[in-house]
Amino acid sequence: MEKNDSIPTINGIEDLFTTACKLPYCKINRDVFLTKQLKGKISSEQFVDALENGTINAGIPIDMLNKLADGAVKLETTRATTLSTAAGIPGGLAMFGTVPADLAQFYAHVFRIAQKLAYIYGYKEIDLDDATQNVLMIFLGVMFGVNAATAALAKLAAANAAKIGARVAAKPLSKYAIYNIAKKVLAWVGVKLTKDGVGKAVSKVVPIIGGVISGGLTVATFLPMTKKLQKELSKFAAMSPESLEKANVAADVVLADFEIVSDDVSEGGNEDSCL
Repeated sequence: MEKNDSIPTINGIEDLFTTACKLPYCKINRDVFLTKQLKGKISSEQFVDALENGTINAGIPIDMLNKLADGAVKLETTRATTLSTAAGIPGGLAMFGTVPADLAQFYAHVFRIAQKLAYIYGYKEIDLDDATQNVLMIFLGVMFGVNAATAALAKLAAANAAKIGARVAAKPLSKYAIYNIAKKVLAWVGVKLTKDGVGKAVSKVVPIIGGVISGGLTVATFLPMTKKLQKELSKFAAMSPESLEKANVAADVVLADFEIVSDDVSEGGNEDSCL
């Protein structure tokens, strides 16, 4: 079979995501965001607990978290569909190095909502400096329907609910698993960007019309992605400790192949947990 040189390499997709994460509006400050979402809606003790240990450990009702998540998704979808690709870019519509500006800005909004949903459902601060090799790629994988990424959420959810009785997984999600899942997600995105040819394929992942993301098509792409992540995060957040334990056992089966140590991440053979 003849090689398709038009398919972006993993390094090219990493450059895209890295550029998106470096945009000034991409980073969500966890404490500031949660303060705006929770202040005055829960007791002061619960508020302090949520900031320190996460919303799930603080015992905030899942119905409240789902309502907050719905609001965050609605707001971020509006922002994504009304963004001006040329805003703030000298010379108008341009490229950040070799990365198309519209793609970078689209994914910046994807990563913004991923952070917001993660913080609503109990996660700690996410480091964007290493975004292509951390939990942000797990969230993106869930958005794209990667089974291993969804399985990884079960392990992350157990860690986020440890204070309320969830058992820490016997096999915690390792840095190797995250690395391998991230590589799968990066490769998947690269293929999907060109799989069916320019126009059809690109429109499935990031619809572009005349070089600018179409607001209507962005809703058709962005909203289902965010709703899929919200659904999975909410599902695990609502589970009892017993149900989470069962989900972790099932996740071990799915993730077995992703625990293989890669030479790229092996540093002395120390399988540190990423949690």
